[in-house]
Amino acid sequence: MSDQPSLASLAELPSQDPAFYAHAYNNRARVPDNATHMARWAADSALVRAAAASYLENLPYGDPASPHADDERLDYFPATGVPAGTRPPLLVFVHGGYFRALDKRDHSFVAGVLPRRGVSVAIINYSLCPAVTVETIVRQVVQSVAWLYRQGDALGHDRDRIFAAGHSVGGHLVAMLMTALWPQVGVDLPAGLIRGGLSISGLYDLEPLRRADFLQVDLRLTESDVVRLSPAFLPPATRAPLLTAVGEIESSEYHRQNALIRAAWPDNVREDIPLPGRHHFNVMDDLARDGSPMLRALLAMIGGV
Repeated sequence: MSDQPSLASLAELPSQDPAFYAHAYNNRARVPDNATHMARWAADSALVRAAAASYLENLPYGDPASPHADDERLDYFPATGVPAGTRPPLLVFVHGGYFRALDKRDHSFVAGVLPRRGVSVAIINYSLCPAVTVETIVRQVVQSVAWLYRQGDALGHDRDRIFAAGHSVGGHLVAMLMTALWPQVGVDLPAGLIRGGLSISGLYDLEPLRRADFLQVDLRLTESDVVRLSPAFLPPATRAPLLTAVGEIESSEYHRQNALIRAAWPDNVREDIPLPGRHHFNVMDDLARDGSPMLRALLAMIGGV
């Protein structure tokens, strides 16, 4: 008999006190030097952009007439050293920031190693709350991936090998991509459009965010939103592999969320990558470090699918 917690027990909220969620999810308060880490992300990202000879900036993926067209853009870093006549796989990276902060340019560092290892990288932007709803953000991320599929020939990647990775609510958005019914998004889109995902410190049940006042003031989540937009309570569209990771010293809620998706999606979650000594900000370091367990697992998934 398994001694792992059941899905029902993991889905049960540990507290009714909003202060509990305000503490558990306030990562900036939990990591006092968070600004140092984010400044390093920005500096490393600037170096990656400066060194990238052929990256494409601010490609529009949305409807030009959309009121949010300025936000619906992505940066594209093509793989280097790829043999002539071959098309590399593509990794779509989705940033975090609790749906209300940060930018793709803060995360160019994700494309520091992967293009040299034969993987093209697209880093997407989306609109931020409270100017838009979380549901709008989900739709934008879906739209960006559909656009990247359709632009495979023009950009040079293999549209049949598109993967996704994200941090924090970016991990939530990766999981939502894996629940998407792509043929309903567009008749030209295959059901298995997303071939695999990596979620770093992901969030899969949005109810705790609704209860954290410092977030809810901007997110304005309703009970209905939580039901429709929590991937732990939605079926994955395919059996595509999902890798998960959470920092050892992150809050108990991040560990519960991580265990929740593993229990909810047993046919998809293939590996949980240990991150000893990591908090919510330095969990990202291994994604940009060649030879790290996280990067090895990601490349193994891409190469094995």
